[in-house]
Amino acid sequence: MEGIRVLLVDDEEDFRTTLAKRMAKRKVEVAEAESGLAAVELLQNGVFDVVVLDVRMPGMDGIETLRRIKAIRPLVEVIMLTGHASVESGIEGMRLGAFDYLMKPCDINELLLKIQDAYQRKLVQEESLGGAKV
Repeated sequence: MEGIRVLLVDDEEDFRTTLAKRMAKRKVEVAEAESGLAAVELLQNGVFDVVVLDVRMPGMDGIETLRRIKAIRPLVEVIMLTGHASVESGIEGMRLGAFDYLMKPCDINELLLKIQDAYQRKLVQEESLGGAKV
């Protein structure tokens, strides 16, 4: 998992910080954002491979955040998290370009496998574009 840069976006501070610590222990380079707007700002200035994005957040929700992420960083892979068993929002996210979605609370090992798979897809897409880091 070393070398994968993950942005974790969730308005629930306890969940976000706990998950970030667990990921860091597994050698994942992780940054945190407490809102969709904060995530978009971080993505405009930083380089991330995978975004783990909560669907339900106040202000800009996960679906709108996904739209903006894909507009500014089309090759960044996004894994949607929903704690509200909303299959519809997961399907909508996939339609808009999300890599996959998981229900909260999710198993850390399952999430890490999804992150690894998403990272591999990003590498393949970058390679097909001649190594462009988008």
